[in-house]
Amino acid sequence: MTVLDELRQRLPADRIQTDPDVVEVYGRDRAAFVDAGTATVLVSPRSTAEVVAAVEAARAARVPIVPRGAGTGLTGAANAVDGCVMVSLHRMNAIVEIDTTNRMARVQPGVINAELKRAVAAHGLFYPPDPASFEMSSIGGNVSTNAGGLCCVRYGVTRDYVMGLEVVLASGEVLRTGRHTIKSTTGLDLTGLFVGGEGVLGIITEITLKLVPSPPPPATAVAYFDHLAPAGTAIAEIFRHGHEPSMMEIMDRASIRRVEQHFHMELDTDAACLLLIQAAGDGTAGATAAGTIEAMAGLCDANGASFVYHVADPAEGDMLVEVRRRVGMAMDMTGLMWLPEDVAVPRQRLAELLAGIEAIAQRRNIEIPTIGHAGDGNMHPLIEFDGDDPDAVATARQAFADIIGLSLELGGTIAAEHGVGTLKRDFVDRELDPLQLAVQRQVRATLDPEGLFNPGKAF
Repeated sequence: MTVLDELRQRLPADRIQTDPDVVEVYGRDRAAFVDAGTATVLVSPRSTAEVVAAVEAARAARVPIVPRGAGTGLTGAANAVDGCVMVSLHRMNAIVEIDTTNRMARVQPGVINAELKRAVAAHGLFYPPDPASFEMSSIGGNVSTNAGGLCCVRYGVTRDYVMGLEVVLASGEVLRTGRHTIKSTTGLDLTGLFVGGEGVLGIITEITLKLVPSPPPPATAVAYFDHLAPAGTAIAEIFRHGHEPSMMEIMDRASIRRVEQHFHMELDTDAACLLLIQAAGDGTAGATAAGTIEAMAGLCDANGASFVYHVADPAEGDMLVEVRRRVGMAMDMTGLMWLPEDVAVPRQRLAELLAGIEAIAQRRNIEIPTIGHAGDGNMHPLIEFDGDDPDAVATARQAFADIIGLSLELGGTIAAEHGVGTLKRDFVDRELDPLQLAVQRQVRATLDPEGLFNPGKAF
């Protein structure tokens, strides 16, 4: 039987969509440079049992399966492959449980990140991972890509909050990993195996997440620097002095100018970079938010900032951080395509990375505004290009590869928080040695011997 026959035998009709226009919309994420194939059918299950049915149908028909979250990914990990069954988890969007005693939540994969944040906040709790797409991206997609965000410098990434999973394997079996206890050392960490797995090992159908108490309102500082090196020194000194910012973002000159061009916020467009810092107190002396931010602002001033300003008022702080949040909007207003790169280096190499990106932009004669999470060395060079001009696309691809090479030369990684997908698959062997790749492929083959799940993705 065809895969459609197999699906119709196992699932209600309203779970199956074959309209080519609808299937096409669900058949790709937001990645640039990479193509998507043509799926045969879209399946939108409402339960784990229906995911099992979809997997069994695809296996019986011997066609590939591509899981999909909200489609906000940037690497092609959710792009269709020809003839596949697209499995969208958007209908599995229930918050199953909020356990205030153990500070945990159980959710289905289609729950939107921001919705979970609001739900747990009503109980005085906080779910920290906050990718830029948190108002649109799903928890399942966040887990599958190990998403990060602005809060990572203090709170860590998605991996640090996943305590257990329910996963449908290629065999159709349902694997449950982790425990609903705060501690467990029984067996291998199978939960960690699937976090960041980009859907190549199984389809996640439920997630148990760790929560933390809601933090106090933050204080905020901004600091301009006329040169990149002093900014790098100031960042390093803040951590050497034991401070723990809850946010530390950086914008280079090109990104500052983009925001000022479109939003007229009276920014210093001659500065080499702008550092934005928030703090909610830390473990140092005088651990209030106001005391901590004053100390960090002082270190910026002492290490060559041309202008420093700090406030304790959360509302005013939000207005300062709005400068960083408007970069994406400003980029959209240029009318050009732009690819948000995603690399990271050790904190002490950050200034070298930023200077290197500027040099690449000059050498390739291309605009690359750069923003990122200065506190953990994770930068997002925003490569601008005319998508209708083949020469411009080729130049953008060259700059993309240059930045990957630079990050590796500086002891960094090619994929910090967006994942690999198809966009960076050809670069993986430049970061991982042959033995690491061989072990990962052995694990993949063990769990999915027929290679049904998300073929051609990740590694």
